[in-house]
Amino acid sequence: MQVWKFGGTSVGKPERMKSIRQLITEDGQPKIVVLSALSGSTNTLLSISESLNAGNPSEAKLKASELRAHYDQFLTELYSTPAGLGQGQAIVAKEFAFIDSLIATSPYTVKQEKEMVALGELLSTQIFEAFLQEEGISSALLPALDFMVIDEDNEPVLKIIEQKLATVLAPVKDKQIFVTQGFICRNPAGEVDNLKRGGSDYTASLIGGAIQAEEVQIWTDIDGMHNNDPRIVKNTFPIRELSFAEAAELAYFGAKILHPSTITPAKLKGVPVRLKNTMEPSAFGTLISEKSTDVEIKAIAAKDNITAIYIHSTRMLNAYGFLKRVFEVFEKYKTPVDMITTSEVSVSVTIDQTTHLDAIMSELREFAELEDPDMNQVIVCIVGNFWADKEGIAIKVLEAIKKIPIRMISYGASEHNISLLVDASHKNDALNALNEGLF
Repeated sequence: MQVWKFGGTSVGKPERMKSIRQLITEDGQPKIVVLSALSGSTNTLLSISESLNAGNPSEAKLKASELRAHYDQFLTELYSTPAGLGQGQAIVAKEFAFIDSLIATSPYTVKQEKEMVALGELLSTQIFEAFLQEEGISSALLPALDFMVIDEDNEPVLKIIEQKLATVLAPVKDKQIFVTQGFICRNPAGEVDNLKRGGSDYTASLIGGAIQAEEVQIWTDIDGMHNNDPRIVKNTFPIRELSFAEAAELAYFGAKILHPSTITPAKLKGVPVRLKNTMEPSAFGTLISEKSTDVEIKAIAAKDNITAIYIHSTRMLNAYGFLKRVFEVFEKYKTPVDMITTSEVSVSVTIDQTTHLDAIMSELREFAELEDPDMNQVIVCIVGNFWADKEGIAIKVLEAIKKIPIRMISYGASEHNISLLVDASHKNDALNALNEGLF
């Protein structure tokens, strides 16, 4: 069995939903189909929550009414029979009644907000599965809230997901197409929660790992992972093959086509992940697996909104235990560190979460001297095969970017990654310079 995931733009219009129906059924093979919310729905649901948090239920009701009108129109264009349309309308009426009940809830808490945001996926999957039924497709709905669970650290528990998914699949195992929600899950309290934005990719990979699928396919509106950001750089091209390690580096450091966590469960279970284009289904896309090619430099990605922190030991030379104390502070505030560079008495680190920046800086000052942090930085990541005995890799990279001021360089921690820190004002120039110099 394969797992196919479709994002918001892929299901955002009735004609695209009809195209997906054709795609998933043309080979006759069983599939689990993971859907995101219709494009724009999640943003609107978040906006409704913002109005409620601001104490403005009338504004929230207006936004909900406008969203309801969008779905009503969507249904009339999707279904071709009165029975199908009636089923779709019943789904929308039920879920929007729940939205109305959430709007009427006081106080409106984080729990209700997560329930609100989950409705985008609950709507898209039920509407699509009803459409498959209308079309006579052998299908079943697999409620993600019945098997997708996270722990206290907001991490999915793959072993439990495997067990629960097997239980959910057992009564409907004779079906051809199984439809489920991306993004949403339950937390240890049993409440509705989510895998954060972009989490539908993660859902697909978790399901693929749980059932040890033949392949996980992530369908988007671009033909695979490109060698650079096509929104900034001209003449980019899709990469045909990447290893799990290479794809993980690119996803973490800014390649928007893939959620950063997606690779982990697929790699753990050895399940290949293929990136495909719904607008051009015949295109090869990008295949991510245990294998890699001998291409030296594969791709470039950029991660925005980075903050650099510069820390100096007050004990000067041979400061034993200094690094341990530094990273204990970041661990305490659950703030991941992206890049690290060190000297005899100093360490520089970058973070992409500044929620606890003030507290972190305050605790670091208890045993270190700090410079003012550099905000609005960008990590530019060059990914490829950089084995230890390779010659000239660093020279190629630095020569290509010689006119761009570099704040930090990280090279050697991985055989697949060279990272450069630049100010955000130099991001576009850096990506274009590297593209010209390396490709």
